[in-house]
Amino acid sequence: MSVRNEALFRITAADLNGKKPSGKVSEYFGENTFSADAMAKHISKGTFAAFKKWMSEGTTISREEADEIAGAMKDWAMSKGATYYTHWFQPMTGLTAEKHDSFISIVAPGKVIEKFSGSKLVQGEPDASSFPSGGIRSTFEARGYTAWDPSSPAFIMESKLGKTLCIPTIFISYHGEALDKKLPLLRSDEALNKSALGLLKLFGRKDAKKVFSTCGPEQEYFLIDKNYYNLRQDLVLTGRTLVGAPSPKGQQLEDQYFGTIKERVINFMFEVAEEAYKLGIPVMTRHNEVAPHQYEFAPVFEESNLAADHNQLLMELMKKVALRHGLVCLLHEKPFAGINGSGKHLNWSLADNNGNNLLNPGDTPEDNLQFLAVLAAVLRAVHKHAERLRASVALAGNEHRLGANEAPPAIISVFLGDQLTNILNIIEKGGKNKVSKSDIIDLGVSRLPKFNKDSTDRNRTSPFAFTGAKFEFRAVGSSQNISTPIAVVNTIIAESLDYVADKISKASSGKDFNTAVMRVIAEVVKETKDVRFEGNNYAPEWVKEAKKRGLPNVASTCEALEALTKKENISLFEKYKVFSKAELIARYHIWIHTYNTILEIEANTLNEMVNASIVPAGAKYEQLLASNLKRLSGLKKEAGLKIDARVFEDQKVHLNEVVSKIYYVRHNAGEMMKLLEKAGKLHHEEKAALYFKELKPIMEHIRKHADALECVVSDEHWDLPKYREMLFIK
Repeated sequence: MSVRNEALFRITAADLNGKKPSGKVSEYFGENTFSADAMAKHISKGTFAAFKKWMSEGTTISREEADEIAGAMKDWAMSKGATYYTHWFQPMTGLTAEKHDSFISIVAPGKVIEKFSGSKLVQGEPDASSFPSGGIRSTFEARGYTAWDPSSPAFIMESKLGKTLCIPTIFISYHGEALDKKLPLLRSDEALNKSALGLLKLFGRKDAKKVFSTCGPEQEYFLIDKNYYNLRQDLVLTGRTLVGAPSPKGQQLEDQYFGTIKERVINFMFEVAEEAYKLGIPVMTRHNEVAPHQYEFAPVFEESNLAADHNQLLMELMKKVALRHGLVCLLHEKPFAGINGSGKHLNWSLADNNGNNLLNPGDTPEDNLQFLAVLAAVLRAVHKHAERLRASVALAGNEHRLGANEAPPAIISVFLGDQLTNILNIIEKGGKNKVSKSDIIDLGVSRLPKFNKDSTDRNRTSPFAFTGAKFEFRAVGSSQNISTPIAVVNTIIAESLDYVADKISKASSGKDFNTAVMRVIAEVVKETKDVRFEGNNYAPEWVKEAKKRGLPNVASTCEALEALTKKENISLFEKYKVFSKAELIARYHIWIHTYNTILEIEANTLNEMVNASIVPAGAKYEQLLASNLKRLSGLKKEAGLKIDARVFEDQKVHLNEVVSKIYYVRHNAGEMMKLLEKAGKLHHEEKAALYFKELKPIMEHIRKHADALECVVSDEHWDLPKYREMLFIK
């Protein structure tokens, strides 16, 4: 019996030990978070008022107030059973990091007390030398700091034998450069707030004191049985299958999408949701996705910084809970070639402190004008800064989706839908010297739908689509930390809001305001027309059309990341104080190095699989064919059997095909290893370009012949779990 078959017999649903749901979600939602409500119950009114002022106006709290909050946080956490605390941060690995410290403090020999000061709450000092820094820090320079982010509530993470208080923090170098994902996002929201308020003031919206971005990231993922996962070294080491023939049945019947969720999976989903609710993560939607064994969680919109933290937590929970159910959660963008990969559709919008959505068309002409001004700014941002957007989602895993006829392509464009497109076309052609409220109504602008009604169909192929009071940035990868894409979106839209506000201010000086706004909108609409596309983004015709329009089409990660090093892009991010030049260059080097390292791990893993699994299995089958051919020849010669000559010819052809496939697999594996050796002498940028142009095609060629072998070698000899098993065994 093969190890694959042994794994099949070991597959069973997890024993849930009579585990029952915790009851009504409203009764335990956020119970493991030190929310504002929880804080208010544990500290004085004066300190809580100071904390709220810090959040709304930026007035820093005192050392005494920090000590009071720290003590209250410690008491709250200990009442929940926590014995350790950690500054929870997000380094440039894109993952999360934590160093745990005990609450105990020695007060006498053999005697301790639990203590937690404001200084320990506000600042920590993890070793910064072993985290990616892109040259900001030398290896021998170890000092780095974590600093409390009070806008994201502390939370408790539970394990079987204990609980830990996690305090969300930023992570900076000794000299203050951002070494993490969170700080640039916080900076970008500051920039966006300032720019958006400037535009709103022109429209007389003095009641708005704060504007912030909101996000709802849809998280796609795959689940496979742990027994099969452990037999696939490619999945274990790289997160994706490096070889694997397509299953005869894949997603052709379209019977998976929104289909009935299998009991084993729904049990996993229930537990993930329960754990998420305890942490205040507002998971709203769950369903089957397009590919077999592919699924999705989608949350309610939150402020972007909190949404980013919650998405990181959700991914950690999904991986942890999956193991309890004998499953493995795969977050790679393309774990299985030939079927749909996974994205993280980032729904993005703007809101003010009064609860108004700036991308809601509204009920009145004045609201519509404001909406159209914001819409124009978004169009300009995507058109002018497309390469920044593309760079924000450039990573090795996402390279398998972008530009690969899967949602979305590498060409950055905007979908608005028929209604908005028609309105913008009317505005662009408008020629009135003065525009009144009734004229706006005549244009159909005031009849734009309300927030709770979709103004457009959905275009699943568009990278940046308006989907009703929000935009959906569909190019984000499923494994990606969303902080960087949000920070880039916030920054480029802040710049365009400033541009539109400045144009309106100049155009309306001493003139009719409505008319001035409409003229500015018309100018922007005309200037950005090329970035709007309502059709099928996968169609070859669109690639040709996009090229005519001058829209970039960058499939390569290394080429996309070059945008970070351009002078004009550095100036943009420095102007809005989101990234310094040093921070941008560092990220460029980190992400290029990460790209190279991932491909090297994949290539070395593939080489090991070729020599340890694929070729030996093929050789056994080759031996079987050769032995059978020899046996038939002997029977014909010695026993006088009348075997048709075509039988021998067929056997020879098949044997020759198998021998050739084994040769091509080994030969190309050898060429791959020579290429890796050659690349070792190159700089990171040259290496990345070589890997994209030459290494990836060689790996695909190896896969082609390995998959052909998989389709003919007997199940008894082929030990690697197949697609038909991993994707269809429940």
